[in-house]
Amino acid sequence: MIFLNPKALHKISYGLYIVTSKKGNQMNGQIANTVFQISNEPPTIAVSINKQNLTNEFISESKVFVVSVLAQEVPLSLIGQFGFKSGREVDKFAGVNYKLTQGGVPYVTDHILAYLEAKVIQEVDAGTHTIFIGEVTDAEVLKEGTPMTYAYYHQVKRGSVPKTAPAFTPKQEESTVPMDKYVCSICGYIYDPAVGDPENDIPPGTPFEKLPEGWTCPVCGAGKDEFEKEG
Repeated sequence: MIFLNPKALHKISYGLYIVTSKKGNQMNGQIANTVFQISNEPPTIAVSINKQNLTNEFISESKVFVVSVLAQEVPLSLIGQFGFKSGREVDKFAGVNYKLTQGGVPYVTDHILAYLEAKVIQEVDAGTHTIFIGEVTDAEVLKEGTPMTYAYYHQVKRGSVPKTAPAFTPKQEESTVPMDKYVCSICGYIYDPAVGDPENDIPPGTPFEKLPEGWTCPVCGAGKDEFEKEG
């Protein structure tokens, strides 16, 4: 029997992006971490999108997608807007500043370093996901800065990952003594009293019970009543 340690996969480097597409007059987008360049001439890129996601349907039909490169200082709320809400239930662009590319595909303008538009030239079936390979047709740098990485999102931002993400792995049991951390039942965000919630001015050392009543999950906006003690 072969033992496979899923933590080995965590050593692969990833970025964090918003991938958008359109279907007629409809727009949708999602957070993705599997985006990479394939060739330089012509310039081609690839994205991996879960087959269950609405964005997959939009890209399959329109044959076009846009990748927006997130800046490191992006608020968790924007990641939650595109990563933990379904476009079948909400308008993900409500209250979000965006513009359209030459091909009419939306890209977010706040907390974005650059965008790349691509037309699909090949689709690869990857089981639960589809890998869309596209030739870049439009691209622009919006501002200089440090791109958000998957590692920074987890280790510094302490963000969580939806189950449809390519890099999602079920939580492993730890042998350490449980701490008074609380987990959001909606998105999986973990509130750690030792870290607090810097984005919402909650200092380190603040117990969950001492959080203001109006405090909400910094990722998905769920209230305190949606949290459960870890373990």
